[in-house]
Amino acid sequence: MRGGCGRRAPHGFTLIELMLAMSVSVVLVGIALPVGGDALDDMRARAAARYLSGRIAANRLAAINRSRSIGIRFTPAIPDYAFAAYVDGNANGIRTADILSGADSLTGTSRQLGSDFRGVHFGLAIGISDVDGIRNSSSDGVRIGTARILTLSPDGTATSGTLYLQGGHAQYAVRVLGATGRTRVLKYESGSRSWVSP
Repeated sequence: MRGGCGRRAPHGFTLIELMLAMSVSVVLVGIALPVGGDALDDMRARAAARYLSGRIAANRLAAINRSRSIGIRFTPAIPDYAFAAYVDGNANGIRTADILSGADSLTGTSRQLGSDFRGVHFGLAIGISDVDGIRNSSSDGVRIGTARILTLSPDGTATSGTLYLQGGHAQYAVRVLGATGRTRVLKYESGSRSWVSP
């Protein structure tokens, strides 16, 4: 026996220390998950809005280069809208009848936002004012004319309107300015109840 008392120093953790460490870990994970989930939701919705804005810009340039109108048609589908671009084949603009008859031909493939951006869909939460400040009474996120065709003309102009994208909590809009054909991505800030550039 060395040192007089004959006891060895304890190795490892006591049950109480282990329980305390686990409870602190559970609390930290409980705090981090909602914050991380909201950030991930916002990141996906923002990426979807930028992707859609990029698709519109690319088709605008293609319309200018080809000297032909190109239209992005939004078709109600399950679970969300499908969208695809069509080239004007008979020089009378992009029309639903011409798309159905094959006169306006498909360029590229049809897409759905949820396929590439999980949890994101076209929609505007009821009660949120739209980008024009009008109180919203419809959850439909595609606000581009009755035919739901966004036409991009060879002169650089476009159909004006707004496409609203919703995540679990995040709300974004892609605003299309008709006179220039340019797009603007906006985010709804619930605190200030306003649309801002992200």
